[in-house]
Amino acid sequence: MLTIGTIVLGVNNVAAATDFWHSAIGYVPREPGDETWVTLAPASGPGTELSLQLSETPVQVHPRIHLDLYADDQAAEVERLVSLGAHRVDWDMYPEDPDFVVLEDPDGNRFCVIDKSPR
Repeated sequence: MLTIGTIVLGVNNVAAATDFWHSAIGYVPREPGDETWVTLAPASGPGTELSLQLSETPVQVHPRIHLDLYADDQAAEVERLVSLGAHRVDWDMYPEDPDFVVLEDPDGNRFCVIDKSPR
């Protein structure tokens, strides 16, 4: 049996990316990393981990894989993430009535904030 243990993002600066993702989702380093790699884990217990790896490859405009972050208050979370250094993306593939907002982290990795508020 296989399970997803960690999701890896390529970043330009591991320390800066660690700071952003810690502030964004509250994950903490599982163990001391270095300037090329760190794995972040949920502070509250087990869960899928996020690894940040130094990368020299360019960010994809339409990434094949991305993170979906679920939000009870999408607008507030988008504003909070932008205040932490995320950027809004003028996404050319939005459907008519999207339940998501596309952002990118300070390294340009795109992710979505999904509206999971009670309807």
